[in-house]
Amino acid sequence: MLEVKNIRVLYGKAIVLNGLTINLKPRELVGIIGPNGAGKTTLLKAISQLIPAEGEIMFNGDQINQRKPNEIVRMGIIHCPERRQLFNDFTILENLEMGAFLRKDKLEIQKDLQYIYNLFPVLNERKNQVAGTLSGGEQQMLAIGRSLMSKPKLLMMDEPSMGLSPLVKSYLINSIRDIWKSGITVLLVEQDATLTLNLTERVYIIEHGRVGLEGKSEQLMDNEEVKRVYFQLG
Repeated sequence: MLEVKNIRVLYGKAIVLNGLTINLKPRELVGIIGPNGAGKTTLLKAISQLIPAEGEIMFNGDQINQRKPNEIVRMGIIHCPERRQLFNDFTILENLEMGAFLRKDKLEIQKDLQYIYNLFPVLNERKNQVAGTLSGGEQQMLAIGRSLMSKPKLLMMDEPSMGLSPLVKSYLINSIRDIWKSGITVLLVEQDATLTLNLTERVYIIEHGRVGLEGKSEQLMDNEEVKRVYFQLG
């Protein structure tokens, strides 16, 4: 479904991504972990065409380099950004409706809205509440819900567990699993290595703008280097 081949991104003279290559098959749940500054968020922005990147990015066989961000959304690549980036002065319902801004299928929009309310009942209970007054966990649910309203084929999520309590984090993990089981391909960027390895099928570990290690999640959990760096074991 997604092929990112040897992409290179520069911020000024600094090389953030340097020959990075990843791929996703349809209906996979794939994780990306790595230290701060490794290039994880930059990778998602490059796929979304929010920043220029050298190299090749293919989606369902079509090269998407040089496409406009709204065209990327129309193709079904949806980016749930780091730190939520909600419309804080809009209500929950208005935020969700903004997620469907490019859609015309009104009946399907209502079905998807109901799906999100079933996934996150608190959003239905408070749909007329202003987004900026929600707790961190509720805002993250809204950010995910708004992304789902865009009808993703590929949902890219950037640090969805950031700053959340263990209880809310656990709830979101189950929700992400449900979203994946509904048939949506998910690319998950996370700082929390334990969460990522337990949730995903495969993981890429990014270091210094490149893929340092990749493999099935269960195998990487037993990797001595991963244990040493991410779990302080060994």
